[in-house]
Amino acid sequence: MDQYKTMITRQRKWMFYLLALFVLGWGFTPFPRIFLGLILGTSLSFYNLWVMQRKIDRFGQAVSHGGKAGGIGTFTRLATAVLAVIIAMRYEEYFHLMAVILGLMATYVVIMIDFLVSRKQEQKEVR
Repeated sequence: MDQYKTMITRQRKWMFYLLALFVLGWGFTPFPRIFLGLILGTSLSFYNLWVMQRKIDRFGQAVSHGGKAGGIGTFTRLATAVLAVIIAMRYEEYFHLMAVILGLMATYVVIMIDFLVSRKQEQKEVR
């Protein structure tokens, strides 16, 4: 369980770094619409990551204690994605729609990169 907690912390940290990078891009580049779209999508993606991690933790607790395991929040994540697209379409002058969609996928990219990096580190420790 301790390894799971460190993985969660690592993923959240990388999401904060990514958001900070997008904020810098919004402030210092001539592409504010794109970076605002990335900020919106990544912010809601970060919320989705938090919801998914919380639901998976509850799921694991329920399974280990023999209780009834609920879902992992798929509907909530889909509703958040729809909300992001609605906001981007309503305020097109501020948000770039494709950037919002790319931002929504940021969590999954962070999870995959975190998995690959931690796997590589584990292989180094074994040698």
